[in-house]
Amino acid sequence: MNRILERFAWLRAQKHKGFVVYIGAGDPHLEATRQLALAFDQAGVDVLELGVPFSDPLADGLVNQLAAQRGLESGTTPSKVLETVAAIRRQSQIPLILYIYFNLVHKVGLQRFIAEAARAGVDGLLVLDLPPEESENYESLMRAAGLCVIYLVAPTTPDERIELIVKRGTGFIYYISREGVTGMQAKVSETIGLMTGKIRQHTDLPIAVGFGISNPEQARLVAGQAEAIVVGSAVVDQISRHGQSPELVPRVTAFVKTLLDAVRT
Repeated sequence: MNRILERFAWLRAQKHKGFVVYIGAGDPHLEATRQLALAFDQAGVDVLELGVPFSDPLADGLVNQLAAQRGLESGTTPSKVLETVAAIRRQSQIPLILYIYFNLVHKVGLQRFIAEAARAGVDGLLVLDLPPEESENYESLMRAAGLCVIYLVAPTTPDERIELIVKRGTGFIYYISREGVTGMQAKVSETIGLMTGKIRQHTDLPIAVGFGISNPEQARLVAGQAEAIVVGSAVVDQISRHGQSPELVPRVTAFVKTLLDAVRT
């Protein structure tokens, strides 16, 4: 079974909330990405999203844009990210998702990229700018490869389109809790409960809420309204602060653990 499906089934059985972490692959370099993945797994992170660096990350705020830039400067390419995934797989079975823009997939070729991702040990793809209306061939190739198709639902998504999106997704539904790009926020959206309720009318898939969760208090609050939370920019910010430190991995992992503990309590 796909590792994402296995993990959410385990979380449901244990009555635990899931914790998904996003980091930019290759920030500050791919060896750090590998080490962070292993440390996060040991800390108890449920799913890891690796952002594949791209020159025009339109869905991302400044923190993640700078991470993408650092990734590009460190020489990170999609093929090198897959090599790193394969290296992680030699020591860990943490569920892994690639957060990627379609240009990078298209350049390699859809069928080839999906096959190579599956072979490396990727469990799902979140293609930011590929809507379900244009992804029929993508979805069939992903199903054949055993990979989860992760789709986004936004606060502005109309009810009829929510139904379309969630019926096409697999693994879990990623709910963007606010309009705009990724980034840390002083407070979480007040409409999360309303929107997760709408989503649940159309699917039994777990809902993971992200965009803006920055501290343990926010993590605990949002976890009460969804099956999982996603934290990205706050973790990426820690990587940017400690990227040149020999203590990078333990310091970032310690921060992640504060959020994880909040979700689990």
